[in-house]
Amino acid sequence: MPELTDVEARVLSAVDEDWLVDRLGRLIAVPSVGGTAAESEAQFLMAEWLTDLDCDVDRWQIDLEEAATAADAPGQEVERSEAWGVVGTAAGADDGVPALILAGHTDVVPPGDLAQWDGDPFVARLSAGAVHGRGACDMKAGVVASLGALAAVRAAGVRLGRPLAIHSVTGEEDGGLGAWATLRRGHLGDRCVIPEPTAGAVVTANAGALTFRLEVPGLASHGAHRDQGVSAVELFATVHAGLRSFEAERQRDADPRFAGARFPYGLSIGRVEAGDWASSVPDRLVAEGRYGVRLGEPLDDAKAAFAARLHDICAADPWLTDHPVRLTWVGGAFASGHLPGGSPLLPDMQQAVADTGASRPPERALPGGSDLRLYAAAGVPTLHYGPGDLQLAHGPQERVDVADLTTAARAFALLALRSCGVR
Repeated sequence: MPELTDVEARVLSAVDEDWLVDRLGRLIAVPSVGGTAAESEAQFLMAEWLTDLDCDVDRWQIDLEEAATAADAPGQEVERSEAWGVVGTAAGADDGVPALILAGHTDVVPPGDLAQWDGDPFVARLSAGAVHGRGACDMKAGVVASLGALAAVRAAGVRLGRPLAIHSVTGEEDGGLGAWATLRRGHLGDRCVIPEPTAGAVVTANAGALTFRLEVPGLASHGAHRDQGVSAVELFATVHAGLRSFEAERQRDADPRFAGARFPYGLSIGRVEAGDWASSVPDRLVAEGRYGVRLGEPLDDAKAAFAARLHDICAADPWLTDHPVRLTWVGGAFASGHLPGGSPLLPDMQQAVADTGASRPPERALPGGSDLRLYAAAGVPTLHYGPGDLQLAHGPQERVDVADLTTAARAFALLALRSCGVR
């Protein structure tokens, strides 16, 4: 084991695995799918727990009208009647901005086909050393690890030199509403860790992602005389093939931090709707999808590249030349983001993990959008490190190893002591 100070050893010993598993199970039990009332319920629970940890808690209702109209708002893909921001600040001996922020989201995606789950996705199940359930790794485990780190500091009777903040945000899955509102409210800090699931790595950059809608026009006719019509479904097959080629081109020369990921800038069709009658040739198809933004690529440049390729695809087809596909950008807009080169946060996080007795984590990049880019754009050096594997997120096998959960809480506790200091 590495050499630790007496205070560090005492705090690590205070990290309570049972406490972590209990809190994770209780948070999973709140079905906080984006756009539902439970999204706010999860935030209220976080405010309660942060209060129990003797934090100064700022809980406020996010102005959804402002979020819908502000020029820098990240966009939303679900309808909300309300949304809440929650920040808990553990005071330090000295005042000022927090020396460290631990920021995580409490919203989750829908569970999908319940028949594919081994049980109720919103009832946490402990099996083979892992907690199973929707949100287990993405990213309620990371949120609970942050709480567990502070709980250990409190249990060990340690007084921090500077404040530590825990940001509990919502709306991350569909754009980043909560992080945007939290930063807009003025909750900043010297550095930030977002405990998204990183499979044992430290993530210092994330690709961006844009949501698009395509409307493909056809010409209706009776299905018995389909040669008199133009099928929007068949046209979409041509469009999709062209976009697959475009996707392949955009993967070239990807940043080595993606470590061989096949699609660091993936383009995926997530929804397709066409036709209104089984025996009619469909005259309209609507498809929605996700389009990866390269590291450092401005969103406007990414949009222009997509639009140019779509124009070329249409120009190569006789029908689409005169009846081009309509492109609109909808929902969340995730720019890419990165930790500035040379930031001490990277080695500090790696060392904190190693000092728990775990392997020193490698540096990686994330092939997807996250709140990292919002904190980075606000001038807060930010990276990802957290329990779980993103490949298990959004699926019926979502789970997190208890050992990873505990390691993350211990690493965050060390990073908090070393960032904030001790008095």
